[in-house]
Amino acid sequence: MTGVAALPFSFPIRVYWEDTDAGGVVYHASYLRFLERARSEWLRAQGVAQQALRDSEDLVLVVREMRLDFLRPARLDDELRATVVLGERRPASFEVAQELFRGEECLLRAGVRVACLQASKFRPRALPDWLVPAPQTGVNR
Repeated sequence: MTGVAALPFSFPIRVYWEDTDAGGVVYHASYLRFLERARSEWLRAQGVAQQALRDSEDLVLVVREMRLDFLRPARLDDELRATVVLGERRPASFEVAQELFRGEECLLRAGVRVACLQASKFRPRALPDWLVPAPQTGVNR
């Protein structure tokens, strides 16, 4: 396993009926799934497989805190792009900044703190240095 990069990552998302309310507008909880998919694919793109972390390192990553700013609604059939940028790293957690775009229009901004837990006890544990390096200079925190 390598580690995660501090460079921006982008993941495409299509809005389906299952993501919307009766009016074809994305239901607020669906945005959480979009963001989770992007974070999972961001890790996968860095060679970090979450099931392998659990199996070989007894480690799981969980959302500890999330701040959302809903700017504009997404709608049925929209083609969206979710971004992930590594921010602050602490001994047992890290933060990512996420945005959701339709074209160049930002629909949502999120700050997500991800905690590192020992899988077998569901207690905090230190992040391995190889998993999430300190962000590079010039990256927004």
